[in-house]
Amino acid sequence: MATIITMPRLSDTMTEGTVATWLKKVGDKISEGDILAEIETDKATMEFESFNEGTLLYIGIPEGETAPVDSLLAIIGEEGEDVSALIAGKSAPKTEEAKPEADKAPAAAETTKEEKAAPAAAASLPEGVVVVTMPRLSDTMTEGTVATWLKKVGDKVSEGDILAEIETDKATMEFESFNEGTLLYIGIEEGNAAPIDSLLAIIGPAGTDVSAIASNFKSGAKAETATTTDTAEEKSAPAEETKVVVQEEATDGKRILASPLAKKIASDKGIQLTQVKGSGENGRIVKSDIENFTPTAPASPTPAAAPATAKTATAAAPKVFVPAGEVFTEEIKNSQMRKIIAKRLAESLFTAPHYNLTIEVTMDDAMKSRTIINSIPDTKVSFNDMVIKACAMALKKHPKVNSQWKEDAITINHHVNIGVAVAVEDGLVVPVLKFTDAMSLSQIGGSVRDLAGRAKNKKLLPTEMEGSTFTVSNLGMFGIVEFNSIINQPNSAILSVGAIVEKPVVKNGQIVVGNTMMLSLACDHRTIDGATGAQFLQTLKQYIENPVTMLA
Repeated sequence: MATIITMPRLSDTMTEGTVATWLKKVGDKISEGDILAEIETDKATMEFESFNEGTLLYIGIPEGETAPVDSLLAIIGEEGEDVSALIAGKSAPKTEEAKPEADKAPAAAETTKEEKAAPAAAASLPEGVVVVTMPRLSDTMTEGTVATWLKKVGDKVSEGDILAEIETDKATMEFESFNEGTLLYIGIEEGNAAPIDSLLAIIGPAGTDVSAIASNFKSGAKAETATTTDTAEEKSAPAEETKVVVQEEATDGKRILASPLAKKIASDKGIQLTQVKGSGENGRIVKSDIENFTPTAPASPTPAAAPATAKTATAAAPKVFVPAGEVFTEEIKNSQMRKIIAKRLAESLFTAPHYNLTIEVTMDDAMKSRTIINSIPDTKVSFNDMVIKACAMALKKHPKVNSQWKEDAITINHHVNIGVAVAVEDGLVVPVLKFTDAMSLSQIGGSVRDLAGRAKNKKLLPTEMEGSTFTVSNLGMFGIVEFNSIINQPNSAILSVGAIVEKPVVKNGQIVVGNTMMLSLACDHRTIDGATGAQFLQTLKQYIENPVTMLA
C-alpha cells in the first residue's frame, strides 16, 4: 500500500521548505534509512531520511521549488502501483491523512489552526518579544523534557547563550538562543515534560509584561501563539526563533557553531570543524563551508579519552542517611531517555522472539596483532574495534543477519551500519558507524572514540543515532564474562561481547595458558534461523582469531 510523504516540519519556526536536491529519482528502490532529499528550511539545509520502504513512485516538489509544510513531497509504494488517486486527492486542503508517521499528526492540526489564527494573534505581541516553543529535535520526538535551565527569569540573554538542556527520545541536547533580550518567562520547569510547540520561554525587553501572552498560551492558544511568533518575525521582527546548534570544544575553549548538516558532512569526510572558517551568522559553519574546505593536512579522527564503549559514570552517588531499623525508600523521576529505553526494549523483547547463540573465541593472536598495530605512531585500536570490524566483514558474508522484519517482507540490508551501545549517565545511546565495512580498523577506532566522547557530553546529533543495521554491546571492561542483550529493533540481531579471560586451554593435546572471550548473539527468530546465526558466529570467530584475514 502506497505511503504519502509530506513536507516535514524540520524546525520550530518552519512554515515552508525548499527541495535543494533529490537524492532518489522516480523508480528507485527505497530502504528505511535512505536519504530521499536535502531540504532547505528557515534554519538550515537538512537531509530528509525515509522511514518507509518500497519504490519511489511520485515526486510532488521538484528540485529548487518551495512548498508549505504538509504539502505532497513524494509517494512510496509497490512498484507499478497506481497512485493517481492519491495525487489527485492530495490537492484537497485536509492534510491529516498524508502523515506517514503517527507522531507527525499533531503538526498537521497545528498547521490548520495556524492558517486561521496567526494574523490576529501576531498583532498582540509587544515589540521585541519572542515566544520560544518546545522544538522538535528528532523525527520521532513528540515531547521533550527540560533537563536543566541554564538561565533564570531576569537574566540577560545574548545570541549564542545556552538556554537549557532538553531531553528528547534520542538524546539530551543543548538549546541555544539566537535572540537577544531578557528571559521574561519560563513555561516548562526543570524535570517537566511537554509536547512539541508548548510554551518553553518568552524573551524580550526587560520589564515587559508578558503575563497575558503566557496566560493565553496556556489557556488553549498553544499552536496559534507559537505560530504568531513565527508570523510576527517574518513580517516585522529581525530576530530569529531559537535554534539548536551543534557545538564542539576548540583548543581555545570557545564553542564552534555548525549546522547539523555541516556537522554530518564534516564527520563523513573526516574534517575537523576547528580547521573550518564559518561563513554563516556569527561565524556559524554551514554546508558550503565544508564542501569548499581544503585541508592543509590529512584529517585524522578526533582523539578522545573515552573507551570504545563508554563506561557508566563512576562518580559516587550522594550518601543518604538511613535511620537504623527503619524502612526507607527513594523515588527518582524517570528521565525522557529512561522512558524511551523502557518502552523500546519492552517492545523488542515482547514482539521479537529472541534466542541466543554463544561461542568462545581464542584471543591470543588478536592480542599480538593489536600490540603491533598500536605500536604505529598516532594509532590506537581497541579489542572492541577489532570485533566491530570483524562483524562488518562477517555481515557481508551473511547478509540475512543484517536484516529487518516487516509484516509483508524481510528487508536484507546490503549496506552495513553498525550501532555501538554506549553507556551514559542517564542510560544508553547507540551511535551508528555508517558503512562500517568500508572503514579501516584505525578509522573505526577514531570514530568510536569520537562518538562515545560526544555521547557523554550530550553532543550527538539525532542523525548520528539512526540507521543501524546491527548492534554491538560490550561489557568486558566491567569484568562481565558473558551476557545476553535485547535486540535493538529494527535490527534483527545484537552481539554481546564479554571480557578477555586468561585460563587453562587445550592446544595440540597440551594444557597451556590461553586467553579467550565469550560472544553471545541474540537473534530475532522471525528473520534469522539458528543455522544462519551459527554460521555467522563461525565466520566472526575466524576473523577475530586470525586478524590478518581481515586484510584480505
